This record gives sequence, C-alpha cells and structure tokens, in this order.
Amino acid sequence: MIFFLIIILVYNLILLGLNVYRTGKVKSHDDFMVAGRSLPIRVMVFTLIATWIGSGTFIAGAEYAHNAGFSSLWLPAGAWAGILVIFFLSAKIRTFGQYTVGDILEARYGRFARLFGALAIIIAYTTIVSYQFRAGGYILNVVTEGQISVAWGQAVSAVFIIAFTALAGMISVAYTDLPNGILIVAACLIATPFVIISAGGLANAHAVLPEGHFQVFSEDFGARPALKAFGYFLATLMLLMGEQSMYQKFYSAKSPSDARVAVSLWIVGTIVVEVVVVVIAIFAAVRFWDQGYDAGSMVLLAARYMVPAPVGVLLLAAAWAVLLSTGANFLLSPSTNIMRDLLQKFCRQDMPEMRQVRLQKLFIVILGFCAFAMIFIPTVLGKPISVLRYAYFAYTMYGVAITPALIAALAWKRATREGGLASVISGATAALLFEFVIPVVWPASMQEGDFFGIPSIFPSLIISAGSLVVVSLLTPKPDEKTISRLFPGT
Repeated sequence: MIFFLIIILVYNLILLGLNVYRTGKVKSHDDFMVAGRSLPIRVMVFTLIATWIGSGTFIAGAEYAHNAGFSSLWLPAGAWAGILVIFFLSAKIRTFGQYTVGDILEARYGRFARLFGALAIIIAYTTIVSYQFRAGGYILNVVTEGQISVAWGQAVSAVFIIAFTALAGMISVAYTDLPNGILIVAACLIATPFVIISAGGLANAHAVLPEGHFQVFSEDFGARPALKAFGYFLATLMLLMGEQSMYQKFYSAKSPSDARVAVSLWIVGTIVVEVVVVVIAIFAAVRFWDQGYDAGSMVLLAARYMVPAPVGVLLLAAAWAVLLSTGANFLLSPSTNIMRDLLQKFCRQDMPEMRQVRLQKLFIVILGFCAFAMIFIPTVLGKPISVLRYAYFAYTMYGVAITPALIAALAWKRATREGGLASVISGATAALLFEFVIPVVWPASMQEGDFFGIPSIFPSLIISAGSLVVVSLLTPKPDEKTISRLFPGT
C-alpha cells in the first residue's frame, strides 16, 4: 500500500516541479491561455489524448462497462465520430486563432450569444471538474485499501488539481500532458493482457457476467435499449464536436496544418485507449462481481489486485494522470471564458497583461471550489453519486447549448444572429429542464431516470437545432462582412 502511495506522490511532485519551471515561461496572458500559439505536433497529440481521456473514461466508462458490458462502447464511439468531424474543421479553427468558442459565437451571432454560451460552458465544465475530484477520491481510497476515505481523497485531489492549474495555465498543462499522454496509452496497453488472464479469460467472463454484457444493446439499457445506447453516443458526439478545451488546443498549435495532423493521430490514440479501458473494466467486473465494490472503481481495482505490482503502479499513475490532466484543462477553460467572454467583453478591456493572469488564477480557484462543492455536498448528505450521471448531464448541457450553433457558425453560411442565439438559450434551458426541473415537478413522467424513458439529449437537441434552423430561415441572411470572418474569400 505504502509503495503505491509513494509512487503516485513522487509522480505528482515531478509534474509539480515541471509546472513550477513552466511558470517562469509565462510572460503574457496569451502564454497563459494558449501557450503562445507555439505547441508542436507531438505535444498537441498527447495533450489532446490526455485531455479527452479523463475520468469520464476511467471512472464513468468503467461504471458503464461494469453495468452494460461491451455495449458500453456506445459511449466512447460518439467521440470517435466527433473527431472525424473536427478533422475537417481543425485548420479553420486554428486559422481563426482566438481563445474560446465564444469568439466564434460572437463573430457569427453577436455578444449575447457569447454571454449565454459562456454561462452554459461554465456550468458544464464545472460539473466535469467535480467528478475528476471524485475520481481522485476513488484512486486514493483503492491505493490505501480504504484508509483514506473517498470523501477525504476527493478533497486532497481538489487541492492538488486547483493548485496545479493555477500555476501556469496552458503552457504548463500542455507540456505536462506530454508525459501524461504517453503514460496513459502505455499503461492501458500493458495492463490489458494481465487483467484478462487474471479474470480467467473470455470463457469465465461468459460464465460470470449476465448475457446482456455481450449484446449490442445491453439489458441494462432498459425498455428502450437502442434509444438509450444512441443517447449516450449522441451526447458524447455533441460534446466532442464543440469541446472548447480542444478548440483551445487548436488555437495553441503552431499552424493550421499542425492542428490537422494532430487530430488525425489523436483519433487513433483515443480509440485504442477507450476500447482497452472498457476491456479492463469488464474483466475486472468478472473478478469482483457481486463483491460490493463501486462500479466506477473497476479499472483501479484491476490495477491494485489483478496485475503485477510494476504494471499496477503504471496503471494507477495513468489514472491519476488522467484526472489531473482533465481536471486542469477543464478548470483552465471556463476561467478563460470568465476572462475573455465576460470580464473583457462586458467590463474591462484595458487591463494590464499580468493583472489578467493573476485574476484568471483567482477565477480558477473559485471555479475549483464550486466544482468541489458539487461533489462534496452530496457526499456529506449521503446521497448516491454516479460519475456516469454527472458526465451525461455535462455532455448534454454542452452538446445542446453550444455545439449546434458552433458547428453551424463554422459550416453553414445561412445561420443568422437570431438563430444562433435562440439555439444557445433554448438548448441550455431544455437541458436544465429535462435533467433537473421535470424530475422534481413531474416525477410521474420519469421512467428509468428519463422523461417518459427518452434520454434528455434527444428532446434537448431537437429544441436547440430546431430553433437554430427555423429562426435562421425566418430571419434575413447574415451580411458578407459577418460571413467573411469564418468563410474567407466569400
């Protein structure tokens, strides 16, 4: 136990040391937000992998795999499809070369689209950060064999992630993602055969797990299994296509061509890691089936008990690297929204560079505290916490409030200011309505956790995309000046 804890502590100290060193490289707000637009391809690839492969994969994905088996691949498959779309847009995103997706929203739809978009992003990303802290609690709980509780572990993780992010912003986050990304890919690949052998192979998996674990649509999906599976697919797809943290990485690339090459390599690494994590979680479920363990801790239990100690250390370090990278990126990103989309646009535009850096660090701490409260309060109240449920809400909120308007801004010239604004507002409102309001005011309508058994991503997306299309077609076409910013040469 002590050996595992020491290794993770040493790894943290090394990353923290690199971060402190990189702090001296921050000479401007541009360095803090987008690394001075200087990231080479190798750094771009692994920071994209490390940012996307977060606790949504290692914890929520493991929880889903434990409950649904190989059908859980519907969740990450949405990201793979999303990356293909982003491949064709990445060069344009880098050419536009700003800081947040709010810059794109304002260029096409005006400053109020930017404002409401920023609010939706802050809500979604703070939720994502909250379950990174929860994942840290799981890791420290498993590593210490229960001597550190999940509640205390998530508090320790919160302090470290917040401090790590506030030190030097993107310039440190991206460069520490390079070793993190390599570690994540290597650890997952090395651990997989050991976990399969320890679980007794595929034959024993068939003997222990329910039959639904080996179906295209698991019985765990309820009365409408295909709809539920596609709901998870669609939520992940919509998040990935509009994911601001990824756009910030594209803004940080040296050139548009570098951004596009990085995306082509990113999809390979993402597919490999996410499939392997599902396999590890399923075979860990074979070993620990009906033993009372939290479904989200399957990969961590595999690292602790199903592989040789050196491999286990590698996999646990990868799990920690995952939550550290994702937590840092998703803290940095909404703090940039506050600075760029709210403060600079609506309050002060003439603030000195280093004062902007100091203020953004303060917002990182405030957002981190809010994220911790989102996971701490249910813990204190003794309410059940599902990382998968947290992830699904965050994906849905972002995917319906931001992505339809954002993709239309980049790919549909007919989208109008009124249509984009209607999409952002109606999408965010619908996500909050179906996830929080209806379950309270009309509980009889909820079936298996969804409104009449229909995942909230479907009605929310129809409302958002429908508002975009209908309002755009009913309002005058955008002028040539507006179009030319994102469609040069028109």
